[in-house]
Amino acid sequence: MSSAPVQKLSFLEKAGYSAGDAAANFVFMTMVLFQLNFYTDTFGLSASAAAAILLWPRLWDAIFDPVMGVLADRTSTRWGKFRPWVLWTSVPWAIVMVLAYTTPVGWSTGMMIAYAGITNTILMTLYSMNNMPYSALGGVMTGDLNERTKLNSYRFVAVNIAQFIVGGLTLPLVAKFAEGHDRQHGWQITMTIWAVLCLALFLVTFFTTKERIKPVVETHSSPKQDFLDLLKNSPWIALVAYTVFNFAMLAYRGGAHYNFYHHYADKAAMFDFVEKLGLTTPELARGAGALDFLGYIVHGTRETAATSNVADVFNSLINMVGTATTIVFIMLSASFSARFGKKAVIFTGFALAALNSCAYYLLSPTNTWGMLALAVIGSIVYAPTIAVAWAMYADAADYSEWQTGRRFTGMVFATIGFSLKAGLALGSAAFLWLMAGLWGYDTTLPAAPNAVHGYFVSSSLLVGLLLAGGALSIAFCKLNKALTLQMADELAARRRKAGLAT
Repeated sequence: MSSAPVQKLSFLEKAGYSAGDAAANFVFMTMVLFQLNFYTDTFGLSASAAAAILLWPRLWDAIFDPVMGVLADRTSTRWGKFRPWVLWTSVPWAIVMVLAYTTPVGWSTGMMIAYAGITNTILMTLYSMNNMPYSALGGVMTGDLNERTKLNSYRFVAVNIAQFIVGGLTLPLVAKFAEGHDRQHGWQITMTIWAVLCLALFLVTFFTTKERIKPVVETHSSPKQDFLDLLKNSPWIALVAYTVFNFAMLAYRGGAHYNFYHHYADKAAMFDFVEKLGLTTPELARGAGALDFLGYIVHGTRETAATSNVADVFNSLINMVGTATTIVFIMLSASFSARFGKKAVIFTGFALAALNSCAYYLLSPTNTWGMLALAVIGSIVYAPTIAVAWAMYADAADYSEWQTGRRFTGMVFATIGFSLKAGLALGSAAFLWLMAGLWGYDTTLPAAPNAVHGYFVSSSLLVGLLLAGGALSIAFCKLNKALTLQMADELAARRRKAGLAT
């Protein structure tokens, strides 16, 4: 049992910290779930152009993350190292978030590609400048292992509430605001609403959190030396590989599942599903209450389902149910982690999630209840891994300090950020590359039989393969329960000796 001092965090501080990642997920989950199809279906880019827009800005962002880690580790203000960056980036974030989902009118193809590339690159840069220091902040608010896991449980409950909103309301709101205008207008107004929420949530995080953990030895080494020391950190290497697989899976699955529900799933069957929930009306008249205002009423009949918003509504319902399930089961993270250790929780969750994903291959286009069941089961087994993984990244920072005597939390989280962004970039681009290369995908013919088969295989077997890669990577990480407790004890003793214990 650990003898490290307990540094309890108040409910307000945990909730306030969680607000920052809730804000980030209005960008992140829009990017994971919808950005690929926004660029192909709304912005009007080809598959190759969209792949480049999704790949290069995220790779630049990945490269920028370690730079941001160096800056954050060497930032010194009365607010700390990491909190100020959440404040400084909040307003630019909100502005660029709207611009990135605005479609210029009357521009040439080259100008459109340049605009998309520039706005997406700036948005990804701001994401790094905000979210990398934010993530590192969680590692210096407390040194207590269980409190860290609890903090990340709060964080990812808030994240999943944001994901619930984004996954459940974005497409219906886009369709709603597109009425009388076009899909481009719908996206711009919806993202403006999300941007205002982001700004408010970032301010909450800044004003409610505090940095407490100070390194025994302040960072005076060169960035090169920090990175060379990280290369000696074998748990960090395993976590980098795990993170690439994890976020490549999320990006790949986002593009695949959007098309799975919009083109593979039978629209008449989806209409029957939502009709049982009372979400359809044969009337053409609008104004049928709050659900209609949010775009959740399908107007028409089973026969006209193919031209209705039924796929948007069904896809959003699946997202909301899956996210709601995640919110419930993510609260088990702390107890599972305390009992079995973080490594065991992640490995088991990913292995089961891989099997669950492969089960999608057994679904027929009309099996809507099977789609719902697999979404729920997948959320149950994946949910506990989310908060645990981020707490484990902080453990990797502990391992570096335990091993070298120096702590560089920012660099650890920045390089994890690199692997995260690289995974997202490769996942999105790989989906478009494989769709075009193996199934002849043409963005102007998204419902072609060959493309539909590609969505089906991608949503099931290929997503499962990426999850299996994540499970294999975490199996090589030696940060088991016994080692993390040993590190916590020894680091706490060093801080007490140096007079830094709080």
